[in-house]
Amino acid sequence: MAPQVFMFAPPPTANLGATGYIGGDGLYAIANAHPDWELSALVRNKEKAAVVSSKYPKIRVVHGDLDSSDIIEEEVKKADIVFHFADCDHVAAAEAIAKGAKQHTAERPLWLIHTSGTGILTVEDQRAKSYGIERPKEYNDWEGVGELVNLPADAFHRNVDEIIINTGKQNPNSVRTAVVCPPTIYGPGRGPVNQKSIQAYLLAAAVLKRGKGFLVGKGENVWHQVHVQDLSNVYLALGDAAAEGGGKATWNDEGYYLAENGSFVWGDIQQVYFLPEVESLDDKQTTEILSVGLYAWGSNSRGYAHRARKLFGWEPKQPKLIELIPNIVTLEAKGLGL
Repeated sequence: MAPQVFMFAPPPTANLGATGYIGGDGLYAIANAHPDWELSALVRNKEKAAVVSSKYPKIRVVHGDLDSSDIIEEEVKKADIVFHFADCDHVAAAEAIAKGAKQHTAERPLWLIHTSGTGILTVEDQRAKSYGIERPKEYNDWEGVGELVNLPADAFHRNVDEIIINTGKQNPNSVRTAVVCPPTIYGPGRGPVNQKSIQAYLLAAAVLKRGKGFLVGKGENVWHQVHVQDLSNVYLALGDAAAEGGGKATWNDEGYYLAENGSFVWGDIQQVYFLPEVESLDDKQTTEILSVGLYAWGSNSRGYAHRARKLFGWEPKQPKLIELIPNIVTLEAKGLGL
């Protein structure tokens, strides 16, 4: 029997976030790989719902948003697999998912695939309030998975991570959780609505508006990267495993998946590939450009993805971020009318 998937935006696979950047591309990968799955998607307005329905006429559209707690709870209750692609800081949505998940049984367990983000790994910069410097701390999701599922409470996204992880811990026979934690995401999405990412794109727009490049402090901070289409293959592998009753995937205490295709230095992106004239900005100047600019462009987020590679044979195949900077600059320039 085909699983029902709910996505925060489609059945019983459920999808929360199908009109977003990550969720839209994930939906593309899943729907094309599994046309027999019963997909449903939470969509917030009629206009976006019409777009989703036109691209995917078999998907059952559920009208609501992340504050529609009763709707989310009911859809999660009905679903076999839930993909949560939407806002990883939305507590009410996570709590509604947890309530729906707890209504599952060992005879009909829920496979819950949640999206976090490697902003959770920037906690040292966040605490020290120092940006643009390189920090040596590195994480990994294999022998270091215990550290990832027990990161400190003040780390970004951790409060929602805890809701999802604890749901699996408290109901290990009826709820199987997997947290996917991507770093800087880039590349053209294949979803029905939003096909553009944020971090590098906002940087390009800021440089174009200023007319010259900039560094956050020394620009020595390091992040990891993943193309959105490579990321979608991690979700697809987890969905396949869920449909098999667990498959090759690990869940709950070992169900934490980083997803990356190597590291990069933000200063290389900020300095070399936009404009030759570059200045170093302090914290105040950076924040004036973008309220979260210190975090987005000045922090360190270093986490290696071994789990998907070892379990699924996942290998990123798309170009690196630095290779796509000309495309990103061109896209942002068009958006600014330049």
